[in-house]
Amino acid sequence: MADTKQAEDQAADTRQAARAERTAARLAKRITTFSKKHGGAEGQLAYIGQTGTRIVLVGEDGGWGDVVAPTHTIARSAAEKAGLTLHDTFDGDLAAKVVTGPYEWTRMAGIQIGGPANPTAGN
Repeated sequence: MADTKQAEDQAADTRQAARAERTAARLAKRITTFSKKHGGAEGQLAYIGQTGTRIVLVGEDGGWGDVVAPTHTIARSAAEKAGLTLHDTFDGDLAAKVVTGPYEWTRMAGIQIGGPANPTAGN
């Protein structure tokens, strides 16, 4: 009976590892696509609680975005698979590469204090 339970546990662990590997591969593909579109990319892993880990992406052209992984381990694996250079923090040289426009400035402060609506949203 104990052997059966152990075999079931091993099978469940194998399925979970395979699922994590597929998730990491999907995220790596998205990171690679972003990187190609923006002339290369760098990133930083940001823990966001029970939701998982955000992989913040900054392109060489200043474009930015993110993808969210369910765990820190999967996020790190996806970044490694995509060949993403990771920074420990989002400051200094990495933050200086980010290019923002009117929409971001409106979203960061304008909406909260009654600023104009997003001009590209058709409002």
